[in-house]
Amino acid sequence: MISSSTVVNSVVEKLRAALARGQWRSGDMLPGQRELAEQLGISRPSLREAVIVLETLGLVRSMPGKGVVVLEANFADTASEGSAMAGASLEDVLQLRYTLEPFIVGLVAQSISSKEVGQLRLTLMDMREALEASDSDACANAYIAFHEELFALTSNPIFQNVVQQTSNALKQSADVLRNSPQHLAERLEENEAVVRAIRGKNSAQASSEMRRHILREGQRMGIELNIPDDNLGT
Repeated sequence: MISSSTVVNSVVEKLRAALARGQWRSGDMLPGQRELAEQLGISRPSLREAVIVLETLGLVRSMPGKGVVVLEANFADTASEGSAMAGASLEDVLQLRYTLEPFIVGLVAQSISSKEVGQLRLTLMDMREALEASDSDACANAYIAFHEELFALTSNPIFQNVVQQTSNALKQSADVLRNSPQHLAERLEENEAVVRAIRGKNSAQASSEMRRHILREGQRMGIELNIPDDNLGT
């Protein structure tokens, strides 16, 4: 996690225990962030981090605009995964994204339909409207939704299993920039460049634009990724 702490780990264990004993069942929505944070006596940022861990474990899923839904899961298999994710750094998150996302968008560019391109563009329009309204939370949510839509377009079943990890890692890195509105316009422009390449069925360009975007994300976080082929993103 970005800021692993005793508080977050404690909340994760409390929520896991509640889920295991059936306090919320598969398909149920967790209480809203404000209500659940008050029940647990923690801050909303700490709750968000705990939810990210639970998503990584496959216990819940965040649904933009709706809330957090409980998934069916084998609780006995999740403890070791959570401890591994808790040791991840921001650089680890970006390396994971850099490894997977450019390849995924390259595949997507080869087979995407006009309707799917339209949906990606609509999500970027949501991001632009939020940017113009100076709503950094809505802008960040649209940013996350855009990347999750890209992930969902891959037809490789193995990628589908790995994508959940990437999606949760994305939520972590995006949260760091949520309160940095000066960067939101840059992120929008970079994502628009990705969609232009996808719309043109230019697989190589789409991959290149995504690599460039992730490298710049790192720079905005003060991280220079040590990538063997980083010349491809420049």
